[in-house]
Amino acid sequence: MAKAKSVATRAAPAHKTGVSTMHQEGIKPAAGSKPDAVVKEKAAGGRTAGGSAGGPTRRESKAARAARAAEIVERLASAYPGVATELCALVHGDPFELLVATILSAQCTDERVNLVAPSVFARYPTPEDLAGAEPGELEDLIRSTGFFRAKAQSLIGMARAVSERFGGEIPRALEDLVTLPGVGRKTGNVVRSVAFSLPGLPVDTHVLRLSRRLGLTSETDPVKVESDLCALVAEEAWGALSLRLILHGRQVCVARSPRCGICILADRCPSAQPAAGTPAPRSGVPKAR
Repeated sequence: MAKAKSVATRAAPAHKTGVSTMHQEGIKPAAGSKPDAVVKEKAAGGRTAGGSAGGPTRRESKAARAARAAEIVERLASAYPGVATELCALVHGDPFELLVATILSAQCTDERVNLVAPSVFARYPTPEDLAGAEPGELEDLIRSTGFFRAKAQSLIGMARAVSERFGGEIPRALEDLVTLPGVGRKTGNVVRSVAFSLPGLPVDTHVLRLSRRLGLTSETDPVKVESDLCALVAEEAWGALSLRLILHGRQVCVARSPRCGICILADRCPSAQPAAGTPAPRSGVPKAR
């Protein structure tokens, strides 16, 4: 759920594109499908296409990793300028609309959500309205986003909880957000960082994949990855960093065939692979094992 203002490559021109959705926790995919949580393990761990096994390098000190992380953050900020509210691609007018849009974004593109969400906002402009929604009618409105029955249940449950327990206002504290039906830590951090400009670092599959390839964490659990990244970055930059990693993961450091040859982070990345016939970047960073 980030939108690009420039492409972080050495050669490709800047352009805008739809990027990663912050997939909603708690929505079960259809049998036989492969949700991001399954695909991410192939992209994040082991020796994947375009990268060595993820995680901090064995010979890199904590101080060296922190300095490298700072440079990575700076380069990403230059390539994808803006704060979290500007980088978010989900169209919304307030925290309630962002929460609705984020729930709809599970296994769905931001572009599709932005087409569907306005009709939901118009029909149910407040949590109280959505709490009283007739499930079948809501399902019809959101059908094209996929998993529409589960999403409708989550939306109505969330709205009821907001109305009954929080006076119709979306809570700001993460510990309150995650008590809402269908809202997990990742979605809660989206709302905090984008809608309220509060500290929050959502970890989706792109953030997990890139943070491991960049050697900023060796963890595979999103909560532990979040903790490792938060320890390396100032809290006011958490939300924007997440969205920038998503953008970079969609445009350059893709899961199957990362474009290391044009990546602005290649000389800071222990997993970077040189293009055929070219020398490896001289980074001084030990290769991940």
